[in-house]
Amino acid sequence: MSIQKDIHSKIKEAMVAKDSVRLTVLRGLVSAFTNELIAKGKKPQDELPDEDALAVIKRAVKQRKDSVEQFTKGNRLDLVAVEEAELKILDTFLPQMMNRDEIKKIALKKKNELGITDKAGLGKFMGTLMKEFKGKADGNDVKAVVEELFR
Repeated sequence: MSIQKDIHSKIKEAMVAKDSVRLTVLRGLVSAFTNELIAKGKKPQDELPDEDALAVIKRAVKQRKDSVEQFTKGNRLDLVAVEEAELKILDTFLPQMMNRDEIKKIALKKKNELGITDKAGLGKFMGTLMKEFKGKADGNDVKAVVEELFR
């Protein structure tokens, strides 16, 4: 089942369960999917490919994380709680990301393969890793592991 169809079925479940937070998040995703389709020159009733749907969900997650950070700085803990609840719902639609230990194993292997011994090859190394980890690991985690390797 595609991500878009899965979300539509979860909207019905949220309505029956009277889960207003989940319902709001899911309806927001459907709206974002429609906007993405229109931006790509397709009809709103078309189905968004899973890869594009994941990109939309990732943008929504990033937006929530940014909001949590800003609300925390502004000492608006009530709004932080709302954003974090929405973030948990969105996370259920994303694939499981690799942890730092798994990233480090692959990064060490790639570093040896490419023969990179100093920071001069850092840009090339980072680019190669990001292509390898696309959709499998958080970019911030990859960056942290690479910085750790070159200390």
